[in-house]
Amino acid sequence: MHQGRVVYGAIEEVVFGHPAAEAIVAQMDRLGTRRAFLMVSGTLNRETDEITEIVKALGARCAGLFDAMPAHTPREAVIAATNAARAVDADLIVTVGGGSITDGAKAVQLCLANGIDDIAGIDRIRVHKGIAPEMTAPTVRQISVPTTIAGGEFSSIAGVTDRITHVKQMLRHPLAVPRATILDPAITVHTPEWLFLSTGIRAIDHCVEAICSHETHPYADAQSVKGLAMLADALPRVKADPRDLDARMDAQIGTWLSMGALAAGVPMGASHGIGYVLGAAFDVPHGHTSCVMLPAVMRWNASANAEQQMIVAAAMGFPGHNAADVLDAFIRSLGMPRRLADVRVSPGHFDVIAEQAMRTNWIPRNPRKIESPAQIREILDLAA
Repeated sequence: MHQGRVVYGAIEEVVFGHPAAEAIVAQMDRLGTRRAFLMVSGTLNRETDEITEIVKALGARCAGLFDAMPAHTPREAVIAATNAARAVDADLIVTVGGGSITDGAKAVQLCLANGIDDIAGIDRIRVHKGIAPEMTAPTVRQISVPTTIAGGEFSSIAGVTDRITHVKQMLRHPLAVPRATILDPAITVHTPEWLFLSTGIRAIDHCVEAICSHETHPYADAQSVKGLAMLADALPRVKADPRDLDARMDAQIGTWLSMGALAAGVPMGASHGIGYVLGAAFDVPHGHTSCVMLPAVMRWNASANAEQQMIVAAAMGFPGHNAADVLDAFIRSLGMPRRLADVRVSPGHFDVIAEQAMRTNWIPRNPRKIESPAQIREILDLAA
């Protein structure tokens, strides 16, 4: 008999297929907000007119703009954005960009609510040993227009990097999730191909690790399996024709579905746990961590969840095949990196990675028990 608990998040709306500028204005009308602080992609701001169009559509309701959030959401940039939002008395944060910007805005919401104005203050709100501390709930919330497809806009979790320790730390609060997410495929055409496709593999990683978890349940599986099928179909179409907005929309909806299991309490596993370390300590992009690690983790886990891995292969269109092989071939077909060496991580780094990964939140939830750094080394060796 299944047992569990699904806690519905604080997302109010997902708008898909409408132009971003128009949808942002409509959300501000719905929410009754007057002072939007935009946190946006610097590249999108400098090299396209997309942000200019949004600023123009908002008019006097655009209170400020921040376009300097680096990859992996470092604490310094979170504090800079927090202080800028506080200075203009923002009543809403609007993000237009990738996962680092979305996570940055989640962190800014919590910093604003808890009076944090320096990098040391983030220690007061970060997760310690899997437990989020008591904190004041954010009242300045966000709406998100994602330009990549890792799925962070559907999560109440943010990853923020401490550049002193080179560790990505988790922040979590039920109201950190955006009140609304706007999926506009047209704004994603500016995203570099490698970034769009690799974050799509990150979304596939969400689906796969959820399907393969011993803690999954039918409500989560329904979303994970459909999301995986949509992503497996859509990503090659985007690669074949970058202007195919239907394919991009399918990839975005697949990503939305990919986050359903995580939101419904199903944990991720070793691919995510190791990926956190690769991102924070070695500056490997989010999507590339999944490209490199997911097939290796599947091979290492196969003795513990072979039946669930069959579901993965079938959802990707290859029933009866080895799921790790299917994933390996799929990732290669998109031109993504497949080995740790491809992302400049060598065996000399493996001991440090293994030690740090043991301290992440997901390693203890991996479906095949990981009891020591030596076992993580085994996974890393499979990805070498």
